[in-house]
Amino acid sequence: MVYYIHEKEFFRATARTDRNGYTMKWLEICVYTTDAGLDAVTFAFSKAGLDQVSIEESHERAMAFLNERVVYWDYADADKVGVDEPCVKAYVADVPESQSVVEEVKQGIAQLREADLGYDAGSLSVVINRMDDADWENNWKAYYKPLKIGKRLYVLPCWIEEEAPDNRVTLKLDPGVAFGTGEHHTTRMCLELLETVVKPGCDMLDLGCGSGILSVASVLLGASHAVAVDIDPVAEHVALENAAMNGVTPAQYDVLIGDLLSNEALQNRIRRGYDVVVANIVAGVIIALAPFAKTCCKKGAPFIVSGIIDEREDEVKHALIREGFTVEEILRSEGWVAMLLRA
Repeated sequence: MVYYIHEKEFFRATARTDRNGYTMKWLEICVYTTDAGLDAVTFAFSKAGLDQVSIEESHERAMAFLNERVVYWDYADADKVGVDEPCVKAYVADVPESQSVVEEVKQGIAQLREADLGYDAGSLSVVINRMDDADWENNWKAYYKPLKIGKRLYVLPCWIEEEAPDNRVTLKLDPGVAFGTGEHHTTRMCLELLETVVKPGCDMLDLGCGSGILSVASVLLGASHAVAVDIDPVAEHVALENAAMNGVTPAQYDVLIGDLLSNEALQNRIRRGYDVVVANIVAGVIIALAPFAKTCCKKGAPFIVSGIIDEREDEVKHALIREGFTVEEILRSEGWVAMLLRA
């Protein structure tokens, strides 16, 4: 079995300080192999007691995975997907007690080199890197800053305490591992459009909610209730947490998990007339969901879509027009497109 874990989340979960309050140092144990050898190397880590690992696949295998799921994405830079030499990494505290774990990994890899695996496992070289004085638990937060968006919103990372300027509505957010911080062009444009169409007491639907930023923002802007849907189970925890952080009550907010392209029961559970519908996903999914989205909109209701690369703008626009939507406004920013339509 292969275990995947994002390195940022690993360090957020495991970072500790010593008795003097200093952030601990870490050892990165890296074993280079092939795609075929990843499972065996991961098992060697597990035998040494290291079940939380970071796995880096080759360019070819990573792209093959994406191509199997091409409906869910539009563009990927092949040079930045995958690595030249696949590897498995794990991290242990840089303390004397960890040396026995390092040695167990080395012994396990040495046994792999001697074994007849029946496939090429690559160099199986073991590299130990010392991660000096890094505050892994908090350094990632430096990438997130307060943002003024549109005329009414102020997106504030949850670890920052300050008042919103210009009488803006404060939206507190913990990015977690779900998509949606307000920094990306697609999310920002959706928020700019939402603040123009969300009215007090309206009912809204967020298709592909990620962190919940769009649906939570809608409630803060006056919506009485929001339904947030995502295919990723992580989104449920993150979106509910962000909703609670902003004072959004369970009566105002529902999060549902499932694939709307194939789950008819989920479609039936969601389908009703909403005052506002938004889908910040990708072009292929927006096109596929267009007929369903139309059934979720009240007559004349705004439907906001984004996550669209500019090369697919016309394709998405024509698909939505075929379903009976009319285009009211289009925003563009550095190769990304957002549209406001009416049902």
